[in-house]
Amino acid sequence: MRAPHRPPPRREVIPPHPQHAIRALTHDFPSEICGWGAHPEYEIHLITKSHGSFIAGDHVGTFAPGHVSIMGPNLPHDWVSDLPPGEVAVDRDAVIQFTDEWIRGCTDLIPELLEVEDVLRESSRGLVFSGQTAWRAAEVILDVTRTHGAEQVSHFFRLLTLFARSPREEREVVASEWLGRPTDSNSLNAVEAGLAYIFENLTGDIRLATAARLAYMSEPTFSKYFKSATGTTFSAMVKKLRIAHARRLLDSTDHAIAQVAAMSGYHNMANFNRQFLAEVGTTPTTYRKLESSQKPPPEVFSLGLRARS
Repeated sequence: MRAPHRPPPRREVIPPHPQHAIRALTHDFPSEICGWGAHPEYEIHLITKSHGSFIAGDHVGTFAPGHVSIMGPNLPHDWVSDLPPGEVAVDRDAVIQFTDEWIRGCTDLIPELLEVEDVLRESSRGLVFSGQTAWRAAEVILDVTRTHGAEQVSHFFRLLTLFARSPREEREVVASEWLGRPTDSNSLNAVEAGLAYIFENLTGDIRLATAARLAYMSEPTFSKYFKSATGTTFSAMVKKLRIAHARRLLDSTDHAIAQVAAMSGYHNMANFNRQFLAEVGTTPTTYRKLESSQKPPPEVFSLGLRARS
């Protein structure tokens, strides 16, 4: 039995603790804090048990025990385990969260930490580790969740060092380049307003005029800055994310194809089938029947931009 449908991404609010620089915890799946969401903190994430699918921005992949990643600020993400009805994966997730302001402050005071800059930058598109790096990082992540005070912080910096010194072949940037941070303030405003609007209305009616109004821009101005930052038009972005969401639903639920279409914002089956085929290279019905190893890789339905190695 696949995991139940989850709502479009929500903004997760993580209250700071005045006596802790980082937040470290473990939690079960299913859990109230699980779900497709985004928050302004960096999140280092370890899966300790179960198999399933995960989404980071417009990337959909699979996970198994030992899956280690770091998600940058405001990057929507989720991990959904394939579990029988009523089963709970106890302590499935080990999570470490910290703010950009805090880590930048640490870097200002401790120049040696500059070596983690590339990891922080790449995490804005989701960074997944493999091989010996993931194996070693899993142990350190658990050390962070099991300790307190100065000992916990020392394990945390050991973890960042491990990430920073990992071989290039053991780290993969997964989401498309549009999820990075545009340097132009107008482009940044257009992307932030546009993406927030899309994510909040993924299953409903989405209009360029509304997105432009939320960015306090005219439609032509919004369209220009949005495309300059993302490399694609606003309408194409809506389609990409809706099809990515549909693929996730096909992977993680038993909903009928028509229901998946509606949950992804498509109310015309012919249009849904046509758009899915164009993006993924196969129809929704055929896609669902494929084994995981046979399914088209995420690049097929990404924005046509490949992560730089």
